Amino acid sequence: VQLQASGGGLAQTGGSLRLSCATSGFTFNRYAIGWYRQIPGKEREGVSCILVRDGTTWYGDSVKGRFAISKDSSKSTVYLQMNSLQPEDTGVYHCAADADYGLGCRDFMSGYRGQGTLVTVSS
Repeated sequence: VQLQASGGGLAQTGGSLRLSCATSGFTFNRYAIGWYRQIPGKEREGVSCILVRDGTTWYGDSVKGRFAISKDSSKSTVYLQMNSLQPEDTGVYHCAADADYGLGCRDFMSGYRGQGTLVTVSS
């Protein structure tokens, strides 16, 4: 199983970045796949998740209205479009996937996890 995150980098406040999570080794359309971020000194924070089978999405309160998650099943890839970035969005963003047993995105961070990509937002 692989979840390869990419697309991080440096952005200015108000700018945008698009993250990609390329997956392999499991049945893409039977999973909830999403993003969480790790900020030094803080607990892991769920950012967004999508149920591949029906496209249902979930967003953390701090990113609602700014971030958008999407999928491309032909590429087994999930994307996170991040707009209106703020310095508090700085952190390492990881993608994760958990089997969809009908519980939605509740436990997506407890399944497979990949190495992250660093997002830095300058003020």
